[in-house]
Amino acid sequence: MNPPSHQPSRPEVLRRNNVVVKGHEQGKPALVFVNGFGSEQSTWRAVTPSFAGSHRIVLFDHVGTGGSQRSAYDAGKYSSLHGYADDLLAVCEAATVPGAVLIGHGVGAMIAILAAIRRPRAFRQLVLVGPSPCFLNDGSYLGGFEPDDLVAMLEAIDVQYEPWAHEMAPLITGSPERPELAREVEAGFNHMDGRIARQFASVIYTCDHRAELPLLATPTVIVQCADDNVVPEVVCEFMRDTIPNCLLIRLEGVGHWPQLSAPGQIVATLAGLLEEGWSTTEPAELGSDL
Repeated sequence: MNPPSHQPSRPEVLRRNNVVVKGHEQGKPALVFVNGFGSEQSTWRAVTPSFAGSHRIVLFDHVGTGGSQRSAYDAGKYSSLHGYADDLLAVCEAATVPGAVLIGHGVGAMIAILAAIRRPRAFRQLVLVGPSPCFLNDGSYLGGFEPDDLVAMLEAIDVQYEPWAHEMAPLITGSPERPELAREVEAGFNHMDGRIARQFASVIYTCDHRAELPLLATPTVIVQCADDNVVPEVVCEFMRDTIPNCLLIRLEGVGHWPQLSAPGQIVATLAGLLEEGWSTTEPAELGSDL
């Protein structure tokens, strides 16, 4: 019989994921921001100030990024996105934010989905920025990569991670007139531990969570910019049509990283959604299991 696994205490979780709680102490609903690949909590710096006066804000870093405890990285645990979803649930519990709105970017959006499926009573709404459940083309589903192209990209990440990051950063931001954005994204990629970054990238680009989307009961809004070079428009349309209660909002901004390239549009979209009644709408069955 295997011994029970260690459940980290609240202080351990706060340290492990470099959790930062700020804003209005009693503001509701709390807003929990979930980073994408290669980004740290600072990626939301142009968004969160607009809500700090009326909402509790929770920011954190995935293990292996930012100010997280890299010694907490476990290759087995993080061999799938479910390990990161476990961390997200632990962060929300440690920060004491039942009934939060989750705002997730990129893979952070998929992590938010898995966490909400696991514990639907814990969250009020999901706002997903540029999500994708699967990057591989499969029949009528066009995730963006043919098998050979995906294998070649993962080999490039494994062998030449820094050159890959340098090439990808401007494509991701989609704003050639603002090279400082690409430099910031590239710096975020390179700030990660190389071993962790390579495994995380492999997990992201080889995962397939399409079958889980119908299980998501939490009301969801997908937000996507024009000319997203990472996630095709048809992927977000597929998610909108597959998730039971889901709305798709198109932004005028370009690129895959609108919290950097078009933060005003993210602020306006989130503010509009909150004004529509999210502040007073309780989760369907908000319970004590958070």
